Amino acid sequence: MTDLVELFERGVTHFGALLAAVGDRWAGATPDTEWDVRTLVNHVLGENLWAPPLLAGSTIAEVGDRFDGDQLGDDPVAAWAAATAASVAAVAEEGALARTVHVSFGDIPGQEYVSQLVCDHAIHGWDLARALGADERIDPDLVEFAYDFLLPQVEGWRAAGVFGPPVEVPAGADRQAQLLGLSGRKP
Repeated sequence: MTDLVELFERGVTHFGALLAAVGDRWAGATPDTEWDVRTLVNHVLGENLWAPPLLAGSTIAEVGDRFDGDQLGDDPVAAWAAATAASVAAVAEEGALARTVHVSFGDIPGQEYVSQLVCDHAIHGWDLARALGADERIDPDLVEFAYDFLLPQVEGWRAAGVFGPPVEVPAGADRQAQLLGLSGRKP
């Protein structure tokens, strides 16, 4: 199995490549029906902005509202590059995965937090690819990791409003389709 830091980097890199292809389609629809492309990308960028302070031990209250609103600015690709460089460095820092991270629902190990980020990048990368009409294939290692990580806890995420109702996929569907269905997306 690929290590968690590498999975995070791969998810970030893939999402960044899709972001670079957005062009003038910022107002386009996404599978997240409440979000257009810009809102989706801003959400994932925000996840990357939060990672360094949270992995360094800051609380949500200490971070405050500094990452609220549109963080993409006039140059979303540059904003992405800066945020992801900092988040990748924070995730790769020695001991980061063993630290306690203070998230909105309590304290969790850094490994759990980064695992959530990996899932977010993988699934929202698919959302962005679908919105752009790009190749929707997710890295198979990311798919396996996200599926295995989410399956035992998906109902909790669903109850919190993170995922919609499951979408049934045909028997024998590949793991990516199963992951997407699990997360409430129609593959």
